[in-house]
Amino acid sequence: MRGGSHDDRKAYPALLFTTMLTFEIALSFFGIALLLALAPGPDNVFVLMQSAMWGRKPGMQVVLGLCTGLVGHTVAVAVGLAALFAASATAFTALKLVGAAYLVYLAWEAFRARANTEQSAKPPRQSGATLYRRGIIMNLTNPKVSLFFLAFLPQFTSPARGSVALQTLSLGVLFILATLIVFGGIAFFSGAFGEQIQRSAKAQRLLNGFAGTVFLGLAAKLALAGR
Repeated sequence: MRGGSHDDRKAYPALLFTTMLTFEIALSFFGIALLLALAPGPDNVFVLMQSAMWGRKPGMQVVLGLCTGLVGHTVAVAVGLAALFAASATAFTALKLVGAAYLVYLAWEAFRARANTEQSAKPPRQSGATLYRRGIIMNLTNPKVSLFFLAFLPQFTSPARGSVALQTLSLGVLFILATLIVFGGIAFFSGAFGEQIQRSAKAQRLLNGFAGTVFLGLAAKLALAGR
């Protein structure tokens, strides 16, 4: 006789279904995620500044990096690693200081950038890989994102619907999709604005100075952030 009874075979698809989110939960979570992505924060400010400085396509490369970082946070919550940062003050402090130091580095880069409207004399744009990596580092070195996911995602899960880990991963995918939509819009519109700025040396100097100041402010905010 082949393995598994008729009842077992009927129960298996039902078991898979119970691990899925209901449509109502998925829709409400996605709506909240869109609103959260629109709320001013380090990541969307970062996208705004990078897109204005480099253009639409580079801005989208930063967005993809940030979304990849969210994959890491989602997996961390699903397997319980994020709880380490909630429990360990040392781990939390170390990660946020790394993130703050990286933002200071970005500020230094912005302050030292030279304005030039001559296309032949322009400094080369950052490579797509560099901007993508920049987005990943920016997101992963912010422990507040992991703690937010740890507090937010479980509110939409239930053991009664099956694997909490799978539900958490599904919620993470929805959150990443919402982030991609909102941040992609920011990159598109600020990138168009940035292309106009590249024609004015004075505007470039002002933007670089503003970007450096914003990055320093974000670094200070992250360094002083508590759990």
